[in-house]
Amino acid sequence: MIRFLTGTLALALPAAAMAQNEESLDDFVHVGRPLQEIIVEGAGSLTPLAGDRAQASTLLYDLDRGFGARIENRLRDEAGIVQFRRSDGRSAHPTSQGVTLRGLGGNASSRALVTLDGVPQADPFGGWVAWSAYDAVGLGGIVVTRGGGSGADGPGALAGTISLHSTMTAGAEASLAYGSRDSWDASASVGGQVGGGQVAIDGRYSRGDGFIPVAKGQRGAADRAAPYEQGGLGLRLRFDAGDSGRIEASVRGFSDERDRGVDFTTSKTDGVDASLRFIHDPAGATQWLALGYIQLRDFESGFASVAAGRDSANPALFQRIPATGLGGRFELRPAIGDANPLRIGADWRRTVGRTEEDFFFTGGIPGRHRMAGGSSDTVGAFAEWTSGDVRDGFLWTLSGRVDRWWLGTGYRVERNRGGGPVITDLRFAARQGWEGSGRAGVRWTSDSVSLRAAAYRGWRLPTLNELYRPFRVGAETTMANEMLEPERLWGGEIGADWESGGTKLSATLFANRLTNAIANVTLAPNLNQRQNLDAIDSKGVEVAAEQRIGPATLRATYVFTDAEVDASGGASPLDGRRPAQIAKHGGSVSLRSHAPGPLGGFATLRYIGEQNEDDLGLLALDDALTLDAGLSWRFSDAVSIEARGENLFDELVPAAISSSGIVERATPRTLWIGARLSF
Repeated sequence: MIRFLTGTLALALPAAAMAQNEESLDDFVHVGRPLQEIIVEGAGSLTPLAGDRAQASTLLYDLDRGFGARIENRLRDEAGIVQFRRSDGRSAHPTSQGVTLRGLGGNASSRALVTLDGVPQADPFGGWVAWSAYDAVGLGGIVVTRGGGSGADGPGALAGTISLHSTMTAGAEASLAYGSRDSWDASASVGGQVGGGQVAIDGRYSRGDGFIPVAKGQRGAADRAAPYEQGGLGLRLRFDAGDSGRIEASVRGFSDERDRGVDFTTSKTDGVDASLRFIHDPAGATQWLALGYIQLRDFESGFASVAAGRDSANPALFQRIPATGLGGRFELRPAIGDANPLRIGADWRRTVGRTEEDFFFTGGIPGRHRMAGGSSDTVGAFAEWTSGDVRDGFLWTLSGRVDRWWLGTGYRVERNRGGGPVITDLRFAARQGWEGSGRAGVRWTSDSVSLRAAAYRGWRLPTLNELYRPFRVGAETTMANEMLEPERLWGGEIGADWESGGTKLSATLFANRLTNAIANVTLAPNLNQRQNLDAIDSKGVEVAAEQRIGPATLRATYVFTDAEVDASGGASPLDGRRPAQIAKHGGSVSLRSHAPGPLGGFATLRYIGEQNEDDLGLLALDDALTLDAGLSWRFSDAVSIEARGENLFDELVPAAISSSGIVERATPRTLWIGARLSF
């Protein structure tokens, strides 16, 4: 399943957070709720920090694996979290799965920073996220912090941070489910004490025949169902090191193969991640951590040219992208009085990758080969001070960060297959620069009411994909741009939270300006180029409400986003337009039971508004309303059965539309039934 050498050794450490006030995840039973301080056992960190409470943050706790449940779809329950495409990791092209918040979209690279136990998860070459890799991980919670600027998070946290936190399994769990279109989903976890430490093994396998992506009425003989097959396996170790220290190590591998519903369009991602961390966190004394990590990725994908009548398809391009991400981090929290309000540290991240492509096919044989790639490095130092009471009175936080970045010599070489002279041989000069980021925030709490405000600055380095790789989709060609500058964000927000008994309300007003925003800009019919726009301006309001109703919790979220492009020069036709792939309205309503009895269930209604497919706003994706629901019955301590459905209305959810008007859809109605075992 995994093509890489699984014996590869690496060092990694999670973003450590040593909170001054700590509570266990087990204390939280709600589907989503305003942020609290938590400890995620086995995650290598105490997260999040009290300082993050100056911004809009949410903890997602109910993270069931198996039965078709997927992490990216669980995140869609929080309005405003947007992937570049509406489809999930069973049918979307892997390179379209970047994630963003607060209307800072229009690009398939992530503008939100995704971490797993503190380790950045964006693809080293392209910046997209392999969401299927986390379905095999035992997760204890997800913390979503909207807005950038936290110095400890580092580059890339423009729109916010999505922190995934693993948990160590105690005992054994397993599930097996069968679903529509001959789909299977199996997961298992086992863990426990070994000597003076803990060991946990997690795994998952899923497959299905898939659905036909092209909307009914537009299909031709070339269109067929798009199968998928995905799996992953992970091992985590945790051992005490003295009275106040511990050592944690993890290694995991995954494989993701999926199809686009036309011949010659299979894609495959293989990955291996490994990490090692040392944590020293005595109460009332100086705390520190050190960590390092490695990411190995091997991605390949085929692309097809489909005839106008969709009666035939021919290969158009085949690409393979090997990429590596390396990083390390050290953080120190000196004891000041009986607390640790100051955190200082430094980190480093390096990405190396290239794309190898065959194209200009004739009779199924490629005529030309392209190779393009490069490397990037960032080294940063940060400091953050958080003071005050997280439960009553004022809490304030101030952080700053300085980064030095380097882009190594890039290249793009093209030659004819089978000999002949080199057609293109370009070398792009190395570049370097400095960037700063930071945050200032305050929160005032009295009884059941909290008021908060924050201002922040963040930045993101262009990915190797954006800098060096041209690509083609159908008849449209997009040129790379080796002179892209880093994106920079200035933003701020004010908000209020209210909690009384079983009722919670939260509202946040935000305003962001993303300068040098990287977008695919139309230059001529069927010709685009990646360019830095003057800016994307985004402002709006986020609302969340939660109510305990007997043995269940009702939660609703809504976001209104007013985003527009500020552009001049060659990109001036985009000025005043809405960024691609960003809807003005979005929301969800969820009802989840948490009763101790044998019966349980959930229902989630999601709405996403109309959005533009392209930068000029000539192609629109209609709005969509979907319903997911499930019921479970535990008829013994060890065994339960469950039935659930996705998109029960069988709503047509447009995920993409081509220049010729061909609509690609996201997941149609899908039903699952299965059983769980736990010991």
